Amino acid sequence: MADQSAAPRRRGAARTDELLQATLDLAAEVGYAGLNIEAVARRAGVGKHTIYRRWPSMAALLLDALSRVWTTDLDYRDTGDVRADLREQFLRSGPALSGPPVGPVYRGLIAEAQADPALRATLHERFLLTVETRTLERITRAQHTGELVKDANLEFAAEVLCGTLYYRHLLSTRVVDEETVDQLLDMFMAAYGTAGRAGPTGAG
Repeated sequence: MADQSAAPRRRGAARTDELLQATLDLAAEVGYAGLNIEAVARRAGVGKHTIYRRWPSMAALLLDALSRVWTTDLDYRDTGDVRADLREQFLRSGPALSGPPVGPVYRGLIAEAQADPALRATLHERFLLTVETRTLERITRAQHTGELVKDANLEFAAEVLCGTLYYRHLLSTRVVDEETVDQLLDMFMAAYGTAGRAGPTGAG
């Protein structure tokens, strides 16, 4: 006998996807300031109660909506050249991070999070920590293959790499272009790379 609950579950998941997509579409058009539950409900063609059954607040809805695009394509390529792989990822993900709908909405959530410790913690756990972890995984593999120095604190390095780009993308008016990424990676490789470093010398 067929599971009679399967169809309702599928319909519920489909409706949730529709609401998240409507939120992203609206965010791209009006930015963070123009977003509210009523506007999303109108865009999706549903009543407010349909949204409130799934999300207790606009912030919760936005967090789930951003998850659809934020964590997409965050996996680093592994060509055996850590600098090239970091560069490719930073240049590829930059436009998505700074442009709509992610950039304007995330900047709005950052502002709201300053007065909401729970939201601040959620932003870190669901977004920033995810990207830092993926970056750490890639540079740790490079450390294991000898591209980066042994025993270095790569957790701090990953935080600096991601934090520099996020600061520019989300909190400043400075651009993130190829020159910016190259300068950042030159600093990283000068501090952690093994190429060109002299090996240990024995006593004369």
